[in-house]
Amino acid sequence: MEENIIYYRTSTCNIKYHVVWSVKHRHKILDKEVEMYLNELVQQIANEKGFIIQFFECVDSDYCNCFITAPPKLSITMIVKYLKGITGRKLLEQFPEIRDRLWHGELWNHSYYCETIGAVSEENIKQYIEHQSKSY
Repeated sequence: MEENIIYYRTSTCNIKYHVVWSVKHRHKILDKEVEMYLNELVQQIANEKGFIIQFFECVDSDYCNCFITAPPKLSITMIVKYLKGITGRKLLEQFPEIRDRLWHGELWNHSYYCETIGAVSEENIKQYIEHQSKSY
């Protein structure tokens, strides 16, 4: 677990997210060429904005899975905004033919799915808190 901890100036943390987002109306436009370019974009955005992409994959040509490590100063809302906003614009610039297959030219669905990935189970956290309150 020690290798997962990231040290910042004012905090030490291990914050990980699994994020999933899809193409608007689930159009199957994420072929291998688009996926390769999208993977490069996602890595570039993460480097510029200060978070880490542990794993990225397009699935069934219509949605993306992303495993992210992030500092506490970046909200997941902001991270997803960066990823979907920048990739959407740049993908449509690089592959203009995609726009013809989309409804109103919008690439990504407005919603996304996110869950935190924990190093400690919910039960362990409850036991820790209960133990701490009994110690004092």
